[in-house]
Amino acid sequence: MRAHNDMATATGSQEERYRVAAEVLAMLADPTRLALLRLLAAGEQDVNTLAGQVCASRSSVSQHLGRLRLAGLVRVRREGRRMVYRVVSGHLSGLVNEAMEFADHAVRGIPHHG
Repeated sequence: MRAHNDMATATGSQEERYRVAAEVLAMLADPTRLALLRLLAAGEQDVNTLAGQVCASRSSVSQHLGRLRLAGLVRVRREGRRMVYRVVSGHLSGLVNEAMEFADHAVRGIPHHG
C-alpha cells in the first residue's frame, strides 16, 4: 500500500490535478492578470514596462505580479535595480492564448471550431 501511495503522490491523483487546474484558472479569472500573462508570454518584462501596456497603475501591476508569483505562474529575477518577470511554462502561455482565441470568437460572433 505504501508503494501505491508513494506512486500516487509522485504522479498526482486525478483530484489533485483538478484542484491545481482550478487554482490556475482562478488566477486567470482577473482581466489584468490575464493581460499580464499574455504580455509575459512574449518575453521577460519589468513592472514599469508592463504597467505601460495595461490599464492599471504600477502599484496594481506589482500586486498582480506578486499574486502570480506566489501562485507559481511567473518567476522573477533581479536585473540591476529592476525586477524582471517571466511566465514559468509554455503550457500556461498556451492556455492564455487559447482563452483569448475563445474570447475573440465570442466577442466577434465567429463560430467556434468543432
